Amino acid sequence: MNEIVSYFDTIPSSHRSLILVGGITIFWLIENAFPLFKFTYKKWQHAGINLFLTFTTILINFSLAFILLKTSDWTIANNFGVLQWLPLMPLWLYAVIGLLLLDLIGAYLVHLIEHKVKFLWRFHLIHHTDTWVDTTSGNRHHPGESVIRFIFTTLGVVVVGAPMWLVFMYQTISVISTQFTHANIALPKKLDDFLSYFIVSPDMHKVHHHYTLPYTDSNYGNIFSIWDRIFGTFMSLSKDKITYGIDTYMKPEENNQLKNLLKIPFKEQRSTENN
Repeated sequence: MNEIVSYFDTIPSSHRSLILVGGITIFWLIENAFPLFKFTYKKWQHAGINLFLTFTTILINFSLAFILLKTSDWTIANNFGVLQWLPLMPLWLYAVIGLLLLDLIGAYLVHLIEHKVKFLWRFHLIHHTDTWVDTTSGNRHHPGESVIRFIFTTLGVVVVGAPMWLVFMYQTISVISTQFTHANIALPKKLDDFLSYFIVSPDMHKVHHHYTLPYTDSNYGNIFSIWDRIFGTFMSLSKDKITYGIDTYMKPEENNQLKNLLKIPFKEQRSTENN
């Protein structure tokens, strides 16, 4: 465990980039071989839009990373945050508790709030417009949403009192989990159901991408499925009943054009139960 901590404490930016690119590549190959849905779409054109938005997310996170570093250092120096107030325990348990709490605040909570607050929904809406969910869809976030999520990640670091190695570990697992849950892959149902009791599984998250309520407002988790189960936001839906997208933007010229996607948060919002 000490070796893992040491690695994430000094993880180079090149390694973080390699994990991101490598993950997308691996899941891209797997979903081509074992697809959940056989889409008839221009995969590279679709990927181009999502990868551009992924790049803006990376740019924002790297540009603001010094804020996370300063925040983490402050919590340690001032003995502030949940982890700093806990009694001595094995390092692995310390890490698990920290990851659970960072996932709660930096992923589940912000995701829930984005669905409930109209102004934030304007930005998160872009993620839901994707009608061909695959591994590239994981970081299909409007730049505005990337900033919103960064704020909540920083809040999580403060509340948790997370050292920087734990923050980097959380972000790494989060990226891989996002790519896994969005990948257009078909796992055996029993395996997917089993995984969903512990982590967010592909089928579990695909329900969240169904185009209408109440399914859109369910399964907010990113890494751990425990939060959806505890807070009553877990739902299931048969694969054959899932239709991707959001009911107000189902036309390809609206959900598959980058310029339009970037403008959506600033346009008059369409009447929908999600809004």
